[in-house]
Amino acid sequence: MDQITYADFEKLDIRVGTIIDAQPFPEARKPAIKLWVEFGPGIGVKTSSAQLTVHYSPDRLIGRQVMAVVNFPPRRIGGFESEILVLGVPDENGAVVLLKPDLKAPDGGRMF
Repeated sequence: MDQITYADFEKLDIRVGTIIDAQPFPEARKPAIKLWVEFGPGIGVKTSSAQLTVHYSPDRLIGRQVMAVVNFPPRRIGGFESEILVLGVPDENGAVVLLKPDLKAPDGGRMF
């Protein structure tokens, strides 16, 4: 495993946000969901495409807090602009399980 410095870690801006909308994304090559995540004042609402369809449906994602990298450059995926990378880990079969705070946290809080 490659080691990084704390300065390298600080380059990642990982924040907590709340999903305010989630829609199916049939145009994506792999099954995915379009997300709109609220990060509060200063950052606002950002969009993401996430391959979450194994464990999550769009209607059950709304109101859920997630962790996301907010300082990657935007990417176009199937005609949709993905501005953030929502973070997750694989389950025993490789499907995404979302990372979230253990307790409710203010939107926009930066991970440290």
